[in-house]
Amino acid sequence: MRRTHTLFLAAFSSLAGLLAGCDGGKAAGNEILIGHVASMTGDRASFGTSSDKGARLALEEINASGGVLGRQLKLLTENNQSKTGEPKLAIKKLISSDHVVAVLGEVASSASLEMAPVAQDAQIPMVSSGSTNPRVTQKGDCIFRVCFIDPFQGMVMSKYALGKGWKKVAVLTESTSDYSVGLTETFRKHFTENGGALVAERTYAKGDKDFSGALAALKAEKPDAIFLPGYYTEVALIARQARQAGIDAPLLGGDGWVSNSLIEVAGPHIEGGCFCDHLVTDGFKAKFKAKYGEEPDSMAALGYDSLEVLADAMKRAGTTDGRKVRDALAATKDFPGASGNITLDKDRNATKPAAIMTIKDGKFVPLSVVQP
Repeated sequence: MRRTHTLFLAAFSSLAGLLAGCDGGKAAGNEILIGHVASMTGDRASFGTSSDKGARLALEEINASGGVLGRQLKLLTENNQSKTGEPKLAIKKLISSDHVVAVLGEVASSASLEMAPVAQDAQIPMVSSGSTNPRVTQKGDCIFRVCFIDPFQGMVMSKYALGKGWKKVAVLTESTSDYSVGLTETFRKHFTENGGALVAERTYAKGDKDFSGALAALKAEKPDAIFLPGYYTEVALIARQARQAGIDAPLLGGDGWVSNSLIEVAGPHIEGGCFCDHLVTDGFKAKFKAKYGEEPDSMAALGYDSLEVLADAMKRAGTTDGRKVRDALAATKDFPGASGNITLDKDRNATKPAAIMTIKDGKFVPLSVVQP
């Protein structure tokens, strides 16, 4: 009798285990797994760490208020080390091995362009926090973003330059970055169509340290301003070398400048520089500082918004099913985010304002807000 009872319990336990596996692992914590691909180390680490902190603040708040669909969220962050090829490997692992129901990231457009086809093939919703290159969401209808796109910020900076009376602008582009190349294209189009002239254009590659040759060519054209649509790592070095070479033209850029590292490395050489950035609400600033003891940048706000918008879509969908969550994401309207209200258009891009920032006394200072 004891043996029969023992066999029955063993069989019941095995069946329960199988049923739990068929139910998406509910027995292992009943959590909803969300993936996050970010540059946590390497030369884009400021982007990854900021977006991850923002997403984890959202995670904490969502779970504290009851989670999603009665379940807690769990965020699995994969570090792509700021290296080409790694974002694709990271998202494949999250989808195939970890079985996440959605993916957040990346900030860098080149990284998101690697990731997007994988998410699309798997019919897994992907929400980029800060990738602004238009081609990212063109990879498929499962790909979304909570930031504005390059045509908007290119226009914003072109209008700013023209408004300052700067009709001759030189451009230094990172040729290895989809973000930098795309932003140059949109700036060039608007600027030249509205009376401006690009008097010199030069390129560099990610990781370059010496920009003397390119800067000498730009200096020779005596531009009114120099547009640097790159990332903070190289922009900081370019600013230092430009000023040391006697170039005093104003420096302009995009949201790739967003990092305290820019100011730390460039020092006084970046003073007066102006760039396009995403909004950060006062309410988000307060709670981010309360948790982390530091001021958030816009990448933190966008990381926060990427998870908040995804969680809201899951709630409205009433499920974690990929296609249904995708449809709910596509219907996002006037969502109150940390980076301002978010409405996703027919191309799954966010329609929202931008801020023009300057660097004064070693700090990022807002100059104005530009509506879409």
